[in-house]
Amino acid sequence: MEYSPPPLFKQGPSALARLVFFVLFALALLISDARFNTLEIVRGVLGAGLYPLQRAALVPRDVFMGATDLAVTSATLRSENEKLRAKDLQLSQQANMAAELAAENTHLRALLQLSQRATTQSLPAEIQYDTRDPFTQKVVIDRGAQQGIQNGSPVVNEDGVIGQVTRVFPLQAEVALLTDKDQAVPVQIVRTGLRSVIYGNPKGDTLDLRFVPISADVQIGDELVTSGLDGIYPLGLPVAKVVRVDKQADTAFARVVCLPIAPVRGAHQLLVLHYVNDVPPRPPEEPDAAAVAKDTKSKEGAKPADSKAASAVKPGDKAAEKPAAAAKPAEKPVEKPAAKSAAEKKASAERKPATEKSGKPQAKPGAQQ
Repeated sequence: MEYSPPPLFKQGPSALARLVFFVLFALALLISDARFNTLEIVRGVLGAGLYPLQRAALVPRDVFMGATDLAVTSATLRSENEKLRAKDLQLSQQANMAAELAAENTHLRALLQLSQRATTQSLPAEIQYDTRDPFTQKVVIDRGAQQGIQNGSPVVNEDGVIGQVTRVFPLQAEVALLTDKDQAVPVQIVRTGLRSVIYGNPKGDTLDLRFVPISADVQIGDELVTSGLDGIYPLGLPVAKVVRVDKQADTAFARVVCLPIAPVRGAHQLLVLHYVNDVPPRPPEEPDAAAVAKDTKSKEGAKPADSKAASAVKPGDKAAEKPAAAAKPAEKPVEKPAAKSAAEKKASAERKPATEKSGKPQAKPGAQQ
């Protein structure tokens, strides 16, 4: 009678053999998938089949996160709504005041028969990316020459000045930010009206207000706006605030450090202004007073020499008119003294024999008288 174990206790390959087989099979699958992407279709099928199960497993988490976001979003929306209402009310008041001032300005200009100084048009733009040069503060916007962007146009946002267009391409434009080291903006202090020029800093974080006398009234917190004297930036755009004032006795100018009012690096949507200045051009510069005085002195010094030369030549003298015969007038005065000296020699020679005969010198005519 043959003995065989029941099917429940039948033994297959050993555990070590199965381990080696599955390890080799896994390595083969890894190599084939890495080199030939053989399991890409299998992964796609398994992912599509398991996606409903994954979403079902993530439902509790999505419900919890959605409830949390709803509570936070509702509170945030309420606070933002209140802020926007307050700002809307403030802006409406400012708009009404600006409209009244504009009407009054128009009336006064018409009364004084003054023309409008400038007109400003704006074009919205959006920053695409920063430039490649890490040592400059420049960005590229999505507007160019085809949209009407011009070189030198000021760029602003709702807070103040951001920069200036420095290069224009057909569909893009390069904007030098206010903090760029090569950027300069004419400004004036709102509180005192003092005018100066503000420059960017090589570090790109602050601004320097230069050419401010040490005796000028500048305080921390003073607001700077564009003065409009350069004909590029309109008058009254917010630029910066004073954060530090250093006055030293050994220098003629104070060191004034400012921070830009507008978020220069955080701005995303911008406005490019097309500023048209109707002010007539400057008159031509007058010559320097020192140069004029020097020229006058040189002319006065030349006049006496000219007058002496003119007096030396007699009017109507033909020798002065002919350059070739210029030496003749100088020869005649030389010949006369020579003839006179010969006559004197002849007279003295005649007197000598008379004195020798008499042995006495003749008396002078003056002595006889």
